[in-house]
Amino acid sequence: MTVLTNDPRAFADEALAGFAAAHAEEIRTVHGGVVRASATPPGQVAVVIGGGTGHYPAFAGWVGPGFAHGAACGHVFASPSASQICSVARAADNGGGVILGFGNYAGDILHFGRAAEQLRAEGMDARTLAVTDDIASGPADNTAPRRGIAGDFSVLRIVGAAAEAGLGIDAAVRAGRRANAATRSLGLAFGGCTLPGADRPLFTVPAGRMSVGLGIHGEPGIAELPLPTADRAADLLVDRILAERAVAAAGVGGSDRVALLLNGLGATKYEELYVVHRRVAERLAAEGLTVVAPVVGEQITSLGMAGLSLTLTFLDDELEALWTAPAATPAFRRGAIASRPPRTDDLTTTHRMPPVVPGGPGSRALGARLAGALLTVRDTVVTHEALLGDLDAVAGDGDHGIGMRRGAEAAAAAAREAVALGAGAGTVLAHAGAAWSERAGGTSGALWGAALTSFGAVLGDHDDGTAGRDGGTGGHRAGTAGHDGGTGGHRAGTAGHDGGTGGHRAGTAGHDGGTARRHAGTAGHDDGTAGHDSGAGGRDSGTAGHDSGTAGHGASDGARLARAVRAAVDAVLRIGGARPGDKTLVDAAVPFADRLEAALPTAGFAAAWAQAARAAGEAAEATAAITARLGRARTHGVRGLGSPDPGAVSFALIVAALTPGSPDASNSPEERH
Repeated sequence: MTVLTNDPRAFADEALAGFAAAHAEEIRTVHGGVVRASATPPGQVAVVIGGGTGHYPAFAGWVGPGFAHGAACGHVFASPSASQICSVARAADNGGGVILGFGNYAGDILHFGRAAEQLRAEGMDARTLAVTDDIASGPADNTAPRRGIAGDFSVLRIVGAAAEAGLGIDAAVRAGRRANAATRSLGLAFGGCTLPGADRPLFTVPAGRMSVGLGIHGEPGIAELPLPTADRAADLLVDRILAERAVAAAGVGGSDRVALLLNGLGATKYEELYVVHRRVAERLAAEGLTVVAPVVGEQITSLGMAGLSLTLTFLDDELEALWTAPAATPAFRRGAIASRPPRTDDLTTTHRMPPVVPGGPGSRALGARLAGALLTVRDTVVTHEALLGDLDAVAGDGDHGIGMRRGAEAAAAAAREAVALGAGAGTVLAHAGAAWSERAGGTSGALWGAALTSFGAVLGDHDDGTAGRDGGTGGHRAGTAGHDGGTGGHRAGTAGHDGGTGGHRAGTAGHDGGTARRHAGTAGHDDGTAGHDSGAGGRDSGTAGHDSGTAGHGASDGARLARAVRAAVDAVLRIGGARPGDKTLVDAAVPFADRLEAALPTAGFAAAWAQAARAAGEAAEATAAITARLGRARTHGVRGLGSPDPGAVSFALIVAALTPGSPDASNSPEERH
């Protein structure tokens, strides 16, 4: 259990600050993470790795000569944002291009992919490498959807050594991909981990049992077996990994040499690991395999989870030379590397935000109302934070509530600051989207950030709805979670959000009762709110509804807002890759946009929004009957049956709260604080 915390929301930042203070001679902090404190030879490829906090030594502990040049560090179990990754990459770049390495999870794919696009737009040669070593999370004949677990260490270590050896970016990427194809891992858990500030673990393992095939974000295993002896646990790990020996070794000439990592997950300590390693070594020798430079200890943990994992990487001559090459990082040392002079450059300029575009009078007024709407969003998320976390804990990592809260709070603050600087509506939402993506991280951060930015792009910064310079909304792709979406493509892991499916733990799905539908269904007051469409007596609301409260007057403004909603939903579809039926946010967002457009011509905007909010709530509740096909929850899809998807629920709660006439809607931005 995570015991020593202050504010749980500050846990990741405070842990990174303490790490930096402890290793000031080896690393330096930058916005979003850390980089080497020592100078790197000009022209050397930079390897930037990253992921969520809670896995130490991964990922900051691997920064140093012979390994990574920098690490982007997200919140607990949440991917770093694209803007954080870009910031670290700019600080790490030596002119030879940058390789972005990460585990194959939805949020990481989205944010690292968006970061690569932004860096390329700035003229940097940026490549991505997703690690897919976990044999429990996908079939042997299709490894692309598999998660990255402890194999992150082995694969990224080889990539870092390739860069250190002076290989160009093409050759270093090839080495990394060959290492990934040759790497297999499997984990066992004896007890779950507890998020900072939580009063219970994300999952429990019954006495006398163990969980097989766990994830590193507190996800439970895919099966439970009786708790074995150490030798039988070793046999299980070896047998299941070697079942894929022929395929894993094929890309390295059928080699019989392997790199080995026996990894502790946080609470299973060294003596136990060595007892297991004794048997693993015996078994591998009996199978005719030669173990090269084994690593036994904690390299990628899951807070205080009790458990361990075994990783094998089949080696040819090139990969063996890279695996055994010297390295010097805070958490991993091998051989000797000559000392290097400290870097002396300015690292304060690596983070970039969209500029503030002044808006016309009407657009500034609209921006102020939208800032008020974001206060309603913030308050709604805060109210339901615990519920959303519980929903996410069934098959995900339980962080959807806290992630949404971080994002909503940051977006509301950024919008208010932009309004104070005279920004138009488009720029207000561009800043809000960038802040949401930055602070929330994870898949939900990327999707909500892109949605807000795309919504604002339709509204623009001038009274005629056109954008200001640079597109008004900060088409500035850095830090906006990227609407334009190109990366998130592979549906293999890019789904809706970092918990994917959700339901309550152990049958508590009824909690708050058909949550989304109950809230969405009551907020609209049926069609009785339609009369506000003309703006008479309208609430100057911070709600998104209401033509007078948001966009001005009349049907044309309602149509414009509906177009903005459609643009936001399209951005989510484009960058997330999910479709209705995948059990993600999309399952509520698409019905919402469809119903809004269908009802608008006859019902007026306020009533159409109310109908759309009810449709979103019903659709969110209906996700309880389907299994997740994307995201972290995909591996545990059946566990989520009977519980709605947390991303769909949070979307439905938000649009319900923004419904004109809803008791949750704000009266005016000026009355909020």
